[in-house]
Amino acid sequence: MRSDAVSGMRGDAVSGVRSDAVSGVRSNAVSGVTAEAVPNAIRGEAELVIGGERLLLRPTFAALVAAEAELGPLFALCERAAAGQLTLAELVGLFWHCLAQPRERGAFAEALVAGGLVNAAPTLRVLLGQILAGR
Repeated sequence: MRSDAVSGMRGDAVSGVRSDAVSGVRSNAVSGVTAEAVPNAIRGEAELVIGGERLLLRPTFAALVAAEAELGPLFALCERAAAGQLTLAELVGLFWHCLAQPRERGAFAEALVAGGLVNAAPTLRVLLGQILAGR
C-alpha cells in the first residue's frame, strides 16, 4: 500500500481499493462502488437485496440495544429463530434497526416481504451469528 500525504488517500494497486483518510469511506477505484455498500465481515455487517437495491445492515451496539428494547432479549430472539418461531414483525424489527442508512419502516417491511423471506434468510443467519458470537 502506498500513502499520499498530499491528498489524504491511501491506495492499493492490487485491489483497486482506496480509503479517504478524512471520511474513512473506502471506494473501489475500478467500479466506483463505495465500501458503505459492501458488507464488512469483521464488523459483522450483512447485505440484504430487496427491490433490486443492496442494503447494508450493520449490527452496532446502539442498533442491537434499540432492537432489544423493541423485541425483547436478543438471546431469546436467537432461540426463537433457531426453533423456527421468529415472527415477521421480529425479523423486520431486527433488520430495520440494523440498517446502515435509515428508511421508512413500513416501506422497508413491504419491500422485504415482496422480496420473499427466503432472500432474507442468509442475512438473518449473519446477524444472528453476530449477536451470538460478538466481535
